[in-house]
Amino acid sequence: MSIKALAIAATGMSAQQTNLDVVANNIANINTTGFKRARAEFTDLLYETINSQGTTRQVGLGEVPEGAKLGLGTRLAAIRDLHLQGVLKNTGNPLDIAVNGRGWIQVRGPDGDALYTRAGAFNIDQNGQIVNIDGYALEPSITVPANVREITINGSGQISVLIEGQIEAQEIGQIVLSTFANEAGLEPLGKNMFAQTQASGTAVQGVPGSESYGEVSQGYLESSNVDPVKEIMELISAQRAYEMNSKVIQAADEMSSVVTQGMR
Repeated sequence: MSIKALAIAATGMSAQQTNLDVVANNIANINTTGFKRARAEFTDLLYETINSQGTTRQVGLGEVPEGAKLGLGTRLAAIRDLHLQGVLKNTGNPLDIAVNGRGWIQVRGPDGDALYTRAGAFNIDQNGQIVNIDGYALEPSITVPANVREITINGSGQISVLIEGQIEAQEIGQIVLSTFANEAGLEPLGKNMFAQTQASGTAVQGVPGSESYGEVSQGYLESSNVDPVKEIMELISAQRAYEMNSKVIQAADEMSSVVTQGMR
């Protein structure tokens, strides 16, 4: 029995180590723009059947009402990204945009593939294209003319510019947002980027501010949704659970030693 307890407690320690790793990554990204905290989710392992419920132990006796099934530990089931909105912070940069509500900003990756992000820190490259901090172009592509005096982005994602020597602003492009049936199914790629997967469903594009889509806020960035207090509580919980599993291993080892000494 002690040998089995060792294996069971070992799965618990492994699970809490993973839990600690997830919490550590959340805390490390507490100031990462558009970061979404993650949560480790676990499930119990298969059960060893010692005595099935509904069976009869002896002739003439009734059926066993409960039976006996021994659990064999736990394992990681998923690491779920929690796509809750972070606080919007004013930056004053006219090319910083935040989505207030549902929706993802689409950019073009290095291989031409569509990537999605909530980190709206954009700038203008040498060709006048609006790109993010890694040089990924905004999709659909928008080029800002030379000699621009002012850039305005309204809540519906319309981008207008005022050029030197002109009185009236002209519209140069439209920001569109994408939504997914299952945001938890998006694949995190790093650099604040997510990719569409079969689990997430196909991206559905729409205009900011319309039904089911959030509005665009110019001059703002979305902060990480990591809550320091909650992460500290999760950290303490994982530490305590790890210690408890280590105590089980210690107790099982001591029981095994008693049996070994008694057989000498």
